[in-house]
Amino acid sequence: MNEMNITFKSPDEILEFVNTVSKYEFDMDMKKGRLVVDAKSILGIMNLGLNHVIQLMVYTDDCTDLQEKISKYAA
Repeated sequence: MNEMNITFKSPDEILEFVNTVSKYEFDMDMKKGRLVVDAKSILGIMNLGLNHVIQLMVYTDDCTDLQEKISKYAA
């Protein structure tokens, strides 16, 4: 499992992020406090809010390609 801190500044960034991560087969969750949502769910991520640090949990060992593509959202 790999973890990364993410932050979104606009709803458009969330849409771009979900379109990117949906291309990968492995499971991903996003966590803020007690709330955990599917990282491929637009509504779930919007529920976590904007301008907050959100923890992305990727359930695979090899996700360097994904990390490069979503690096602009790194907190």
